[in-house]
Order: sequence, then C-alpha cells, then structure tokens
Amino acid sequence: MKKISIFGSTGSIGSSLLKIIKNDKKNFKIELLTANKNYKKLIKQAKLFNVKNIIITNNSSFIITKKLLKNTKIKVFKDFDSLNKIFDIDKKIDYSMCAISGFQGLKPTLDIIKFTKTIGIANKESIICGWNLISRDLKKYKTHFIPIDSEHFSIWSLLDNKKKNNLEKIYITASGGPFRKLSLKNFKNISIKDALKHPNWSMGKKITIDSATMMNKVFEIIEAKKIFNLNYNQLEILIHPKSYLHAMIKFNNGLSKLLIHDTNMIIPIFNSVYFNCGKKLKSKNIDIEALNNLNLAKVDNVRFPVIKILDNMGKKDSLFETIIVSANDKLVNLFLKNKIKFIDISNLLLKVSNIPEFKKFKSIKPKNIDEIADLAEYVSLKIESMSV
Repeated sequence: MKKISIFGSTGSIGSSLLKIIKNDKKNFKIELLTANKNYKKLIKQAKLFNVKNIIITNNSSFIITKKLLKNTKIKVFKDFDSLNKIFDIDKKIDYSMCAISGFQGLKPTLDIIKFTKTIGIANKESIICGWNLISRDLKKYKTHFIPIDSEHFSIWSLLDNKKKNNLEKIYITASGGPFRKLSLKNFKNISIKDALKHPNWSMGKKITIDSATMMNKVFEIIEAKKIFNLNYNQLEILIHPKSYLHAMIKFNNGLSKLLIHDTNMIIPIFNSVYFNCGKKLKSKNIDIEALNNLNLAKVDNVRFPVIKILDNMGKKDSLFETIIVSANDKLVNLFLKNKIKFIDISNLLLKVSNIPEFKKFKSIKPKNIDEIADLAEYVSLKIESMSV
C-alpha cells in the first residue's frame, strides 16, 4: 500500500489524482490532504478517502473546519509547520503531489521533501523561483523528483534517466492559444472573455491568460532549463495547434524522439504516481489524423512578444526569475480586473525585464523563501505604480 500526501487536493491536479486513486483505493493510504479556502470539498475528500490529517491555511476556513470535524478522528491543522507532527523523517511516505499554485506552493514543497521518497511538482512558480533550494533538498534527503507539467513530464519520460550529454535540442509545443490567427491590428481590442477561450485545454483564468500571451511557454522553457540542467540555446518552442505532441528531443547521435498524448492531465499524473509499477491506463487510440497534421511552426515574436524575455534571462539560477514571475502575476491580475489592456501585459513585462534596478538581480542567487517572497511583493507594488 502506497502512503501519499496531496498538497492542493481541491484544485484540478489534486482532484485528478484523487479520481485515479478512487479506482484503486486498496493500494493507497492518503496521509494528508491540504487546501486553502475550499473546506467543503476538503472535508468531503477526507471522509471519502478516510484521511486522518488535513491542513487548511485560510484562517476563516480553518475555524469552520475545526468546528465541523470536532467529533471526528480527522486532525485539522492550520499551516505547513505542522508537517513535523504528521510525518516522521525516518519513515518516509511513498509519494507527495505538490499542486498548490503560485508562490504559496514553494514553502510546502520544500517542507515535504524530507518526508517523502518521491515528489511530483505541478507548480511553475516553485521550480522557476526556488529550484536551487528544491534541488539542494532533493539531494540532501535523497528524494526522487518527477515533473508533472505535461511538457516536462514528456521530456523526463523521453530521457528515461539517460545521460543528458548526448542531448542536442529539446522542443516543447504550444497551441498558440486563442489568438494564433487573429489579425495583429485587432490585438488592442482583445477582451477578457476572448482571452479566456482556450481552444484545447480547460484551465484556470491565470494559466489561460498566460497561454494567450505565450508566457506559459516562457515559464516552461525556464523550468526545463533548470530541471534538466540545460542552456537556453538547447530549448525551443514550436507552435502545434492540436496539443497532441508535447515534446520532442533531438540527440547528437542522429536520433530524435517525440512524445504524444491526449490533452488530458490524467496521463502524466497517473504515470507519476504509478511510476515503475506497470499499471495500465485505459486511453484513446493513437490519433493518426493528428499525427499526419502536426502543423508545427516557429513562434512569431511579433504576435507573441513575451518570447523575447528569454533573451534577457541569465545563465544561472537567480532572483531575476522571481521578478518576471511576480510581474506577470500582477499584470494578469490587472488585466482580469479590466485595469489594463491585453497588449499591456506583454509590453510591460518586456519593460520590466529591461529595468536596470531589476537586471542586477541576475547575479543574486535565492538564499531562502523569505528573500523570494519579499522581492515578489516589492515587484508587485512597482507594477501597480507603473500601470496607473
């Protein structure tokens, strides 16, 4: 029986993992579920899977949850400092899924590493801003890491633990979002409703806007560079409208590999939790029509100007990545509140990436979470003043 924990169990990734486990309950024991505000869904999950420990970080939701579960055996905790009360470092659990979105996901990711044999991370911000801290602890506690994002899981699967010294180039794909064919003169009129219409994936508002600007692919390139210890010139984005091909690797021996799967996050999640188990997943037949029409194309930097940010990135892990992530978060938030235009997201991001005050952070490596959080807050306030 696998002992596991799920951080962000009420979100899409966490909920998808629980769907998988529901069909195989006898082989899993869930030690911990966590959420921020959604106490109703968290309580329902805890009761359904007989979970003894839950963490709910929003204070109001925590108080309500404590009252509702007063006469049960479920222990309710308020923060991630409680992990020491739940787990034993000498008796590691088998698997932990970290699927808390945003900067809030970094601390629990770092906190759980020492308690788990394998960790699956589905949080861009944690990897982009704190990879040097994560990789340090992965080595220290000998914890196995699996990336959950479909592109990075695909790369990880294609490499199959092989040495990376024969790797020549990695290509990750992007659908092009809802504006792949939109006339450039109409970009100034893009509405919030238009930007939230992703052609292939059903996602939250933030990631859907990132897909429309192509910023999500900028983040994925930065993630891949860190996870697989590559140079930026070894990574490239290709437009692939059907989102069927997720990654392609060219090796220096003349061979190339590609990985395809349906636009369904169940597939990487399933394969991460059943890694090396030989478990079967019922899936669709190979889409021959999609394979015959991959329709791959280079990214148009005029249509998607945020791609130019990759030219400004430093070679080593630094706090500059936190600046880019925080600036994008704030700008997307302002757009969703109708305070700036869609094209302002890209224009202001490029402006931020070239500000001398921020460029100096390319040479500063993150030392701890507080340093990352403080800088993120400062950048957010700076963006607010820029966009007024």
